[in-house]
Amino acid sequence: MTPRRSPIRPVPPKMSLPVLAAPVDVDWRTVRAHDLHEGARYAGADVSGRDLSGATFSECELTGWAAHETLLRGASFADARIERWGASSLAVDRSSWLSVSVTGSRLGSVEMYDSTLRNVSVEGSKIDWWNLRGAELRDVVVRGSLFGEMDLSGARAQRVAFEDCRIDTLTLDRAHLADVDLRGAEIGAVNGVEGLRGATLTSAQISLMAPVFAARLGIDVRG
Repeated sequence: MTPRRSPIRPVPPKMSLPVLAAPVDVDWRTVRAHDLHEGARYAGADVSGRDLSGATFSECELTGWAAHETLLRGASFADARIERWGASSLAVDRSSWLSVSVTGSRLGSVEMYDSTLRNVSVEGSKIDWWNLRGAELRDVVVRGSLFGEMDLSGARAQRVAFEDCRIDTLTLDRAHLADVDLRGAEIGAVNGVEGLRGATLTSAQISLMAPVFAARLGIDVRG
């Protein structure tokens, strides 16, 4: 029997470091929907309740934002750092993320369905509900983070790795996974176990999920 290969590791974000090393400090109140914001640092912003849909952030640092019920639908983030965001709910559906790092953020409900994430890292963050339904993820690394529920229903994920994470509930209905490494995630419950095809798990994780697999297959386990 041919041995199974290890999952291919994600490619980390390739941000434009020389530009991000010295971004220009800009008043966050100048941020507008559908505008291009480039080569700037927006620190300590309170954009709660604002509609910033369609905004583009390129080679930017967005640090210490309060974004409660902020609308960022269809927004684009490229070569960007997002740090220490706080939001009870955040609407970033149909958004685009290319070479972006997200760190130290505390978020409640994050609507990110039908979005595209490529070369993205999420670290040291907590999200109560991460809605990634229908999203496309490629080369994504998630480490040191906590999730109440992560919904990947109908999503396509390739080269995604979790390290030192906890996911209370993982939903994978109609998900399409390839080289998704879940070995570094403590998973409480899984909905849509068929969606695990293309994922890598440890033997311990499989043992914990055995009752779910048995129920799905109609196996009556006794004793």
